[in-house]
Amino acid sequence: MIRALLLLFALALPAAAQEADFVPSGSQTVEDIMARQRALADGDGSVRAARDREGIPNETAEDGTGLAADGTMGRPADWSDPGIWRGVRYDDLDMRSQIRGPAATTLIQTGGMEWLERRAGPLRFWGGALLLLTLGALGIFFLLRGRIRIDGPRTGRTLVRFRVYERFAHWLLAGSFIALAITGLLVLFGRVAIIPLFGHEVWAPVAIVSKWVHNNISWAFMLALVMVFVLWVLQNIPDRTDWQWLKRGGGIFGGGHVPAKKFNAGQKAIFWSVIILGGSISVSGLSLLFPFEMPLFGTTFAHLNDWGVGGLFGGLPADLAPQEEMQLSQLWHGIVAFVLTAIIFAHIYLGSIGMEGAYDAMGKGRVEEQWAREHHSIWAEKALAERDDPRRKQTGSPNANATPAE
Repeated sequence: MIRALLLLFALALPAAAQEADFVPSGSQTVEDIMARQRALADGDGSVRAARDREGIPNETAEDGTGLAADGTMGRPADWSDPGIWRGVRYDDLDMRSQIRGPAATTLIQTGGMEWLERRAGPLRFWGGALLLLTLGALGIFFLLRGRIRIDGPRTGRTLVRFRVYERFAHWLLAGSFIALAITGLLVLFGRVAIIPLFGHEVWAPVAIVSKWVHNNISWAFMLALVMVFVLWVLQNIPDRTDWQWLKRGGGIFGGGHVPAKKFNAGQKAIFWSVIILGGSISVSGLSLLFPFEMPLFGTTFAHLNDWGVGGLFGGLPADLAPQEEMQLSQLWHGIVAFVLTAIIFAHIYLGSIGMEGAYDAMGKGRVEEQWAREHHSIWAEKALAERDDPRRKQTGSPNANATPAE
């Protein structure tokens, strides 16, 4: 028994000696750490200077080996874990990576937390509130106003409102936008709506499919946007008749129907909203798909600063990291998409349950004569004159009983 105790005592001596006596030169001890904490608490950040006065090495060797000034394996302040991670966080550490490409050495991007908070907070809340309020307002309007009916007697005759290629462009744009809106809302609200109800196992495939659909359907949306612009831009240029339509609220104020051409002022407003906001969504979406090839905000902010506009906001940051570009693009993408979706809600309402006969224009391409006279009287008069022109009938044209879309 005594021999066993002596053996244990002998084995413990080297470890005790190592703990008590071996303190590498330049290493930080517990006393060093506590002293630094006390100095910081007292508002004195001169611990490093105190170590210099005491002859304790702080700096690494100039050859970059990580050795202290006396050649020992020290733990100088610049090589402490907080120092390293501080450099990583603020991206001012001289880092090298085997990965080649933009931002390959950016391991931590502090702005990501600010982006996440805005995306999970204001963007979700105000965006969702906008859509719900729009749906609520449309519901109240329907209850108060009811469906806008055709006032006069139906004639049983129709006019060609939109050709096949026009309807193709419209439905391609509408279908792709609906797919993008649904998948975008799923990606944004999935964590707070789907995971709590169905769990991560359900949300994971939904998120993967939504992202794939969103990225690929976007090309159809952009193509349709160009087609719609080319087909209808000339007919959507504002003119004098639009002012009369706006003053009477499209017939809500003053009663009766307001004269209008192929597109009235309300339709023109929706057209330009789709073109401008849809174009903005497309550009920001391309920036998200190709973040290193299409940085938008840094260049834009630089021009605004040059023009003096940036001064109104205290100067806009023009030197943005790729991650910051993506974060700003995503926020802008979401904000504009929410606004356009609210506008499209109103468009869908008027083109379906809100107005009798309106869906036929895009659903069938033809509209009842009386509907055309009441809602687009200027266009209807011209279309009827062309349809009933004796010269057209004498030619034997197969379209003698129809009028082409303007």
